[in-house]
Amino acid sequence: MISDDQLLSVDQVLKKLKQAIDKKKPFSLVRVGDGENIILAQNSVMTMDEVMKEKWARNANKDRDNKGVTLPNLDLRDQMVDAIKKASIVGIPFYKNDPILTEDRLKRPLTDRVFKHFEITPKLSCHTFVNRVFAQRSDFWKVLQDKRILIITKDKWSDKVTQTLRKKPYNLNVTMSTTFHHHDQMEDTLAFIEANKGNYDIALISCGVNALILAQKVAETGNIGIDFGKSLMYIVQKKAGLNHFSRGANKGLIP
Repeated sequence: MISDDQLLSVDQVLKKLKQAIDKKKPFSLVRVGDGENIILAQNSVMTMDEVMKEKWARNANKDRDNKGVTLPNLDLRDQMVDAIKKASIVGIPFYKNDPILTEDRLKRPLTDRVFKHFEITPKLSCHTFVNRVFAQRSDFWKVLQDKRILIITKDKWSDKVTQTLRKKPYNLNVTMSTTFHHHDQMEDTLAFIEANKGNYDIALISCGVNALILAQKVAETGNIGIDFGKSLMYIVQKKAGLNHFSRGANKGLIP
């Protein structure tokens, strides 16, 4: 198992991203947290009954758009396994002092269990909150400028995110956007990504656990896909972004 000290720093991940942009190479950054762990645990390291008792799973089924999935969903699990195995960089929780706000057993211990079960060995790993630190760093936004940006996020955030990122201090060339709120949109969204692969360079994806799969699928079309978590919504809400710091976002992540 990879130790916390062996995880790529934010600077190292940003360097890899810059290299992919400069060389026009496919690249995907995907992230695994407690929600992804629970999905991966379905009928693998946990029984379905055990999974369905978890608070995350109960909340997902209480409001179908809350987590972007209704459980059980083994298709999503299998898609996620495939995406993680192929991804350029995989964000995972820390062993110690991890800032994800949930029980420790649902963080790195569960990641290790599901990775072992599915024989997942990421090519490169970093911390799963790398997206939140990226949102706060001007050098991240600078590398995205002058590139054609696709935004994939939930309906209620799409217009606000696009408008915000087009303005200062981000100044992004957001050329396309599409909405995604539930896994049942996966087939149509993958068709959209394929059909428009020549119309954008980088996709920023904030749509819950499904973002992991979409980021890798973007890379498979030759572009750059970034699983951006809640950061796009936090930027609009001014809880993150340049000159804003969300709780725990940069804890232990910047060398």
